[in-house]
Amino acid sequence: MTNNLFYNYEKAKNTLLTFAADDECQSFFEKNNFPLELAYCKLLTGKLTEAEKLFTGIQERETRARWGKIISKILLEKQTPYPTYFDIRNFLEIDLNLLINYEKGEFVEEIIKYADMFSSVNPETHKYIGRVFWNNELYSYGKFFLERAKNYFYQDPELHVLLANVYIAEDNREKALKAIDNCLKILPGYFPAKDLKRKLIEN
Repeated sequence: MTNNLFYNYEKAKNTLLTFAADDECQSFFEKNNFPLELAYCKLLTGKLTEAEKLFTGIQERETRARWGKIISKILLEKQTPYPTYFDIRNFLEIDLNLLINYEKGEFVEEIIKYADMFSSVNPETHKYIGRVFWNNELYSYGKFFLERAKNYFYQDPELHVLLANVYIAEDNREKALKAIDNCLKILPGYFPAKDLKRKLIEN
C-alpha cells in the first residue's frame, strides 16, 4: 500500500467509524478493492442484502467477513450458521459497540436475541454483551447481561470484577465485596480483584 493510498485508507476508515453513509468513503473502498470495509458501510447504512453478498464473497480469505455474513443473516432473518468461539471473542463486542455508536438499536436487539445460541459456542458471550452495554452507559442492560453471565461461565474471574464495579457504581459496597470474594475463591491471585478489594477497604 503506497503512502498516499494508506493515508486515504485511514481517512476513509475513520469516516466509516463515524459516518458510513458518506459517498466518498464508500466510493474509495469500492474503487480500491476494500470489500470488507465496503460491506460494513452497507451494513451500517441498512443495505443488508448488499452487505451479505460482499461478506460472502470474501469469507474464505477474511475471518471477519465470515462473522459479518452471520450478523447480516441475523438481521435479514435468514437461517444463521453458528459462529466460532473466536468469531464471538474477537468481533461480537466490537460490532455491538459500532452499532450502538451508530444508534442502530434495532440491529443490536436482533443480534443479542442470539446470545444463548452464541453461548453454546463461547460461554463468555453474555459477559461481552454486558460489558459493551455498560461501557456505553446503558447501565441497566449492562447489569442484566453481566448478572446473567454467571449462569453460563461462573468460573470467569473477570466477570466477578466487572460485577463488583457495577455494584460500586450503585454504592452497594457489600455486594461489591462479595463479588470480589467470589472472584478470589476462583483465582486467589487475580490482581484486579485484589487491587479493587484493597481500594474498597481503604476507602
